[in-house]
Amino acid sequence: MINAQDTYTQIWNEIDLVRIINDKWSGELDLAATFSNTPSESRILKTNIQRNVMAWAHYQFSPRWKFSSFLAYYRNKDVPDIGQYEAPEWRWALQGRYYFHKTGYILNTDMRFELRFIADENGTFNDIYRYRQKFKYLQPLNSKILRKGVVFVYASEEIIFRSIKKETGIPYFDCNLFTAGVGYLFTDDLQLELAYVNAYIPRDDADEIDNAISLTLTINNLLQKVGSLFGGEPEVVEPE
Repeated sequence: MINAQDTYTQIWNEIDLVRIINDKWSGELDLAATFSNTPSESRILKTNIQRNVMAWAHYQFSPRWKFSSFLAYYRNKDVPDIGQYEAPEWRWALQGRYYFHKTGYILNTDMRFELRFIADENGTFNDIYRYRQKFKYLQPLNSKILRKGVVFVYASEEIIFRSIKKETGIPYFDCNLFTAGVGYLFTDDLQLELAYVNAYIPRDDADEIDNAISLTLTINNLLQKVGSLFGGEPEVVEPE
């Protein structure tokens, strides 16, 4: 059996606000929006198909291990993989990251267990369990470490499995994400990344391929910096 295939072009935008608490703990708030063409609209920026807010807590257990958890709310609208209807969604996850310490580049792998509560066409929330395995390579170009003024390139591969079985292909295989990008550190606390993302999403009725341009802005300790502009003394916090 040969499935049909749908291809979409998308733009992913994200702002990450990171608060370093101490040498072990940090918090993070991510705000994101996705724009895409759809079966009824060919213009990419015309349709906002998804918005989400995500709150993270990170714990640096050791130089090699970092554990994280998040709670997120997604406003899904016209997401082709889900269906062309409103589908509010809550997500909760536990994640472990392992660092392979190398000189001159960064290599790590993420292991994430994810629970999704997502509404169907009738507004009924259903739970979906997912496991995500990711490998990421990052290479600074004009320095051996990440710091102010450094340009870096990176690539990652992520495989996602879900609890709902498919009739065709690998039964519990949900998605494959490949990412390749470039980033720049304006300061030690301000970072911008531009990436290409290819998402392969196999389904029974039609496989989906998303080609996305991803733009991510990361800001560390924003509230402390804003406070210092109004006469407050900036808090001295050791980096993670």
